[in-house]
Amino acid sequence: MRILAIDTSGLVGTVAVSDGDMLLAQFSIQYKTTHSEILMPMMEDIRKKVNLDLSTIDAIAVAKGPGSFTGLRIGSATAKGLALALDKPIIPIPTLDGLAYNLYGNEKIICPMMDARRNQVYTGIYTFVPVVSEEKNLERSFDMQTICGQCAVSVGEIIEKLNSIGKPAILLGDGVPVYHDILEKELKVPYSIAPLHQSRQSAAALLALAKVYVRDGITVSADEFAPEYLRLSQAEREAREKGEGKDEQTAKEKARRRMEVHSTPGMVRIREMTAEDIEDAAKLEKTNLGKEAWTAGQLLEAMTRDDTVYLVSEMAGRIVGLCGVRNVSGDGEVTNVSVSGDVRRNGTAYKMVKQLLERGRGIGIENYTLEVRASNAPAIGLYEKLGFKNEGIRPGFYDDPKDDAAIYWKRN
Repeated sequence: MRILAIDTSGLVGTVAVSDGDMLLAQFSIQYKTTHSEILMPMMEDIRKKVNLDLSTIDAIAVAKGPGSFTGLRIGSATAKGLALALDKPIIPIPTLDGLAYNLYGNEKIICPMMDARRNQVYTGIYTFVPVVSEEKNLERSFDMQTICGQCAVSVGEIIEKLNSIGKPAILLGDGVPVYHDILEKELKVPYSIAPLHQSRQSAAALLALAKVYVRDGITVSADEFAPEYLRLSQAEREAREKGEGKDEQTAKEKARRRMEVHSTPGMVRIREMTAEDIEDAAKLEKTNLGKEAWTAGQLLEAMTRDDTVYLVSEMAGRIVGLCGVRNVSGDGEVTNVSVSGDVRRNGTAYKMVKQLLERGRGIGIENYTLEVRASNAPAIGLYEKLGFKNEGIRPGFYDDPKDDAAIYWKRN
């Protein structure tokens, strides 16, 4: 049986193909790219390298969540599209189950943790138990036992649960480095942290678990499949909060802001970027950065992540500035800073980026880093004014024209 596996639930994007008991190929990447950019190229690369005819795929395994809202949507949409086109079933694998399966055969307590922001983790507790064979030989197999099914809880709650079990544990997932200090201080049981080749999402692990699901008849059609988020997205939470007795105030505030913009056309207002701003923001990026500019699709994908903050500067209904930051294990990577030529040197960029850094603290960012063309003196002046310090150079990093990248950090 040939199975294609996809996992875009976390920071890692990973794809793999198996044929029976053989892993034909796996492609995993965690770098400065978005899942929308890399997923299809990864699949195409695998298809070419192993001469894979997609029509020979028997099923598609996909991490169904929890995880990054945007990542899950990308993986789910891709899996559903392929399943519909190929008329094949989907094997829906809970994300935390797939992570735990990286440690197949380990009889210790296994606790995967994914950072869910707001001092919460997506987590679960598992172990592997030997299967008694009727035959008299030394070969052993294991069944994964779920002690606590996947859930979204505070770090303190999962620590309390692990302490109450009282057995040695293995921790893995991107939430472990984020909350390592708390875990080190409050865990009362012996624990270890999985090594890098077992600590993140793996499509190969999904394939191994998918075989178990197929054996047990756990598959769904493309129409039946839906991702499992476990909790509302930030946008949905905010919308709900606004709807609880705040509709009138919100409407008045929006009206006030509209009047403010139109009555003072020269005033620049800084606010969170919305989907309606994407097209104008992409045009601004293109004007300022040319081939290095982010596309509208990239901006939309980045803006809707749980670990980012994106702001725009608006003047008289026109987008004149854009900036964004992404939280990577407590370090904020400033990804975009663009300002229209007609508002430069009036403090817009400084105010916008300063507010970005302040809001970044709200999603757990401690330190900030960015790269800038070494020849871009105005931008360097802005960053140094904001407290960034040069900590290195990447020679020849930029093209068209060729230029070095100056690496700046603002450390807490």
